[in-house]
Amino acid sequence: MPPILQVRGLETGYGEVQVLWGISLTVEAGSIVVLLGPNGAGKTTTLRAISGLLPAWKGQIVFEGRNITCWPPHARVEAGISHVPEGRGIFPDMTVEENLRVAAYPKRARRRLEDRLEIVYTMFPVLRARRKQLAGTLSGGEQQMLAIARAIIQNPKLLLLDEPSLGLAPKLAEQVIEFVYKLNREHGITILLVEQNVPLALRIADYVYVLENGRIVAEGEPDQIKRNRKIVEAYVGI
Repeated sequence: MPPILQVRGLETGYGEVQVLWGISLTVEAGSIVVLLGPNGAGKTTTLRAISGLLPAWKGQIVFEGRNITCWPPHARVEAGISHVPEGRGIFPDMTVEENLRVAAYPKRARRRLEDRLEIVYTMFPVLRARRKQLAGTLSGGEQQMLAIARAIIQNPKLLLLDEPSLGLAPKLAEQVIEFVYKLNREHGITILLVEQNVPLALRIADYVYVLENGRIVAEGEPDQIKRNRKIVEAYVGI
């Protein structure tokens, strides 16, 4: 069975500024893969390129054996890739349930909307309790749960998560990372995770890539990364 995602020699950037310099990575179906590295390493740019928010200059993005490098973002969502960007991206003036329902624009999501809503409300009981509440009045942790829930509504095969614990208190950050783990282990959603909280990320990772200056400088299973003191001290920060 081929990997669910393969990135091959990807180069891209913003305007005339190149950020990624030929990175290649593989995400196996059913796994949690974590991207680590300092600020400005290219982690967010990698996710944006995979989801189609940023065009690839060179290289290929292959999803389930299909070359999707030139596909528009909506086609990638329809194929099964959902992206939760840094900053959550919810609609603050809509209710929790309106946020969830409006996320179900792909055909694959509309077919099972009520089932997905029940899954979301079971996983995040606080969202069920607040489903008629304006999303902008939720706490930071609740807004992050809503952002993840919006992606789950799309019935993804691959979920791209960018800094889901950013700005959260330690207890809430642990709770969000535990939700990510459950999405993978209990619901079979493959995860590609960018996370600033390195110890939490390594706790749930199956495989790790370390980026620096738009290049992959190390990769391996979490224990391998932890044993590499040079990498840990220079790039990972634990």
